[in-house]
Amino acid sequence: MQFKKILTLAAIAVSGLVISSCSRQVTRINTTDTVDVSGNWNNSDSRMVAQEMTQSVLGAKWLSTHLESKAGKKPVVVVGLVQNKSHEHIDAETFVKDVEQAFVQSERVRLVQGGKKREELRAEKADQQDNASVSTMKKFGLENGADYILQGSINSIVDSHKRKKVVYYQVNLELTDIQTNEVVWIGDKKIAKYVKN
Repeated sequence: MQFKKILTLAAIAVSGLVISSCSRQVTRINTTDTVDVSGNWNNSDSRMVAQEMTQSVLGAKWLSTHLESKAGKKPVVVVGLVQNKSHEHIDAETFVKDVEQAFVQSERVRLVQGGKKREELRAEKADQQDNASVSTMKKFGLENGADYILQGSINSIVDSHKRKKVVYYQVNLELTDIQTNEVVWIGDKKIAKYVKN
């Protein structure tokens, strides 16, 4: 009888744990709030680095030099490859989109599509050659050529011991004159996070 009682109490305790562990609570938060759950790279890091680095690149000497040499004509920029070389999975595209958005909002440079999106635009133009009316068809050879390309990488270093770690991120970006291959701006942004479990 005593054994049955213990077994019943154990079953109730286990089922209580299972029920409580299965209940999940989700709370919506503002996307601009900084919430670090894991200590990994997150949307706040991406947004902050993109804003600071675009302010830095747009405040650098290359822009005024370009405007002087081109009679005030805004430079055309394409954002190229930003490689994730960090220890964790980071979707670099969200960072690239943050950079592109900051460029467009600044209204100080003109932004053109690059990579796969440019290929998709060209495929659409090719399709229009056969399927669109002559009056609405977009022609080849009229794209804005980029003057500069922005490229870079996201890197990380992890220093850990037992239940403590410091994660160090460094984002490096370079702006290159496409005509001359001259690097006209180099910038970096560092983030360090102390994580204690």
